[in-house]
Amino acid sequence: MPPKISKKATAAAPVKTLVLDNGAYTLKAGLVAPSGTPSYDDCRVLPNCIARSVRDKCMYTSSELYQCKDFGELAFRRPVEKGFIVNWEAEKAIWEHELLSETAGEGLRCDPKDTNLLLMEKPNCPKELQKNCDEIVFEQFEFSAYYRCVGPTLNAYHPSIPSSLSSLPRECLLIIDTSYSDTTILPIYSGQLIQSAVRRLTVGGKLLTNYLKELASLRHYNMMEETYLLNEIKEAVSFVAPSTQQFSKDLERTWKGRLGDKRTVDSSIVLDYVLPDYEGAIHGYARPHDPLQSRVRRGIQPLQGPREDVLPLGNERFAVPELIFRPTDIGIQEKGLPDAIMDSLSVLPEALKLTMLSNIVVVGGNSLIVGFVERLESELRSLVPTEYLLNVSRADDPIKHSWLGAARFASQPDLMKQVLVQKAEYDERGSTWLAKRFSGGDK
Repeated sequence: MPPKISKKATAAAPVKTLVLDNGAYTLKAGLVAPSGTPSYDDCRVLPNCIARSVRDKCMYTSSELYQCKDFGELAFRRPVEKGFIVNWEAEKAIWEHELLSETAGEGLRCDPKDTNLLLMEKPNCPKELQKNCDEIVFEQFEFSAYYRCVGPTLNAYHPSIPSSLSSLPRECLLIIDTSYSDTTILPIYSGQLIQSAVRRLTVGGKLLTNYLKELASLRHYNMMEETYLLNEIKEAVSFVAPSTQQFSKDLERTWKGRLGDKRTVDSSIVLDYVLPDYEGAIHGYARPHDPLQSRVRRGIQPLQGPREDVLPLGNERFAVPELIFRPTDIGIQEKGLPDAIMDSLSVLPEALKLTMLSNIVVVGGNSLIVGFVERLESELRSLVPTEYLLNVSRADDPIKHSWLGAARFASQPDLMKQVLVQKAEYDERGSTWLAKRFSGGDK
């Protein structure tokens, strides 16, 4: 007769981990099982905002925004500023709506008391904001266990060989995270951030959208309240000029000339963006530039029947993303991205610098702008000695890539056991001890 198995010997059911990349523009979230094999498909991307429509007075919390039919004059309340959570009232409402309540999407709903949380943050977060975050995670949400870390560092857990099952991080990696809030340069060695070499540029997706709003409002219509629409336009039609020389040539090709000396613009660059009316269409679209159509003014369009509002876009298409490479164009006294990368690497030993240059990975939404990676590699090549190997690549999915690195880390029980802090430990030792633990000062 087989021996009886005591209740104490019975293995506890594995606890899932909620991996949360809490970005300023979107949340990247997904549940990861121990010893699982996570993929991009396990990650859901959700708007990290609460929006209020001035027109229909409706409120939209995170994914409810996908149901909106009129994006005109939406007022956004974003709980994350400069990459850090500063408004927990709004963030709590978003987390509860998307992760904990009955409105949570398929595969995301969880009970915090039975779930671990891996929360990703930006580097150099103020200690007071970290303390607020830790207290809310354990005291209000009551997660079973918790680990907070600098999110981009977990990109090191993407295997250098796709089929590799190694749990070790890549030895050297230079992450360029160009996101909504800013652009950050993060050298990583054996999974650890080299803090002295971290560099941050204030130019991010938010600044680019705001600059496009100003240009469109100055030259065409008043669009200062149309944040959603202008962000949509930026993502659809922007491109990065291949070089500063080509940028100057493209400026010349899109110049209409002075009064009394009009020129014909290059139709291969200039295009017309048909704005949505939020009745027949909720999204606009780009089409080839028609000089005759662009002369039609709103006042002489037919009172009845279909009408169009067209936004001609010329140098706005490439002058806006150029700010990542030349922020001084609008008076921001910072180095452009290529120079900032070289400045970051200058504090490293020569051997480490060589290895970093051969392992540059670009993540974040701005990297999806056409020509971004090619321009970055071209400018770095001119700054790096010819005998150095230079390899710049964009992640397969720049939006979800950091999340997937974190998910691969979270799927390895041995690694998680080393870093997770249980709620009972927090209750016993408090938030000051926890802050030291996550900063590496108390094991």
